[in-house]
Amino acid sequence: MKRAYVAVAATVGVFLLVQLGALALVEPFMEAGYQTVEDPSDPTNSVLYIGAILVATAVMLVALKFGVDQLLQGLIVFASVFLSFYVFSVVIPAVVTVGGLNVLAVGAALGLGVGLLAYPEWYVIDAAGIVMGAGAAGLFGISFGLLPALVLLVVLAVYDAISVYGTEHMLTLASGVMDLRLPVVLVIPLTLSYSFLEEEGPETISDDDEDEETSEAESDDTEEEEEPPEPFERDAFFIGLGDAVIPSILVASAAFFRPGDAPLLDVPGLAVTVPALGAVLGTTVGLLVLMWMVMKGRAHAGLPLLNGGAIAGYLLGALVAGIALVDAVGLTPYV
Repeated sequence: MKRAYVAVAATVGVFLLVQLGALALVEPFMEAGYQTVEDPSDPTNSVLYIGAILVATAVMLVALKFGVDQLLQGLIVFASVFLSFYVFSVVIPAVVTVGGLNVLAVGAALGLGVGLLAYPEWYVIDAAGIVMGAGAAGLFGISFGLLPALVLLVVLAVYDAISVYGTEHMLTLASGVMDLRLPVVLVIPLTLSYSFLEEEGPETISDDDEDEETSEAESDDTEEEEEPPEPFERDAFFIGLGDAVIPSILVASAAFFRPGDAPLLDVPGLAVTVPALGAVLGTTVGLLVLMWMVMKGRAHAGLPLLNGGAIAGYLLGALVAGIALVDAVGLTPYV
């Protein structure tokens, strides 16, 4: 049971690193001109992003179905290098530049990509995931106003629930990409000797990755249904990187767009407001509830709890800061 508490603490720590990293990147990203949309308050930005997620999911499922794993691996590594360059470009001083590019930042991003291809051990994947997660949350946080961010979190929470409990295609995708050993998941070891490289067919915390024979056995009414394995009897478990990124978008948005002109708290190196802090705390509460459910040994959709916690914490933080609800949800321009 001791390692269960350690694993929960490690998971919470990784989520906090992503969220605090996003808060640290908010202002540098804006100063660097990395805001990706002309009108961050436009709710249709969320619709476009959700459409992009659906297309990307379909592409990955097709790639897995037809066995073109190398193509999928290349796309994910490219995205990792691309996102990490954005982070390193504002973190690493531009001591040497060529054609306007920060050479050290380019080198660090390429090094991350090489590490993922050459030695995808769990700590390499987690380090890359934290950099990517903080970068993605920071970029979308300064590009999605409060209303678009809230719309995005609500719609993706519903989509995640449908894809896990209904169509189950998200579980199929998670099982398929595990063998690629790429930073689409965060790896939480439960033993000191654990090696992601040595594990054959990594086992996720979901229970849908049985082979065909097991599926046939379960469909036979005469067979006794197998009990799901205890999560902490394994050497590691896994949680999707998107579960850390999506609620962090609201955290970054609340810090950057500052509903009701909420003052920035005096935290060196971080852009933090009370509503943003509330979103961080709410996400953490949602994560703890999710981990408690995972300990029961069943697959669960993460975003309903995580996004729900982030939204509830954000709104509570706004109320504590004395911000009107209409301002907190970004509806002021429409009323």
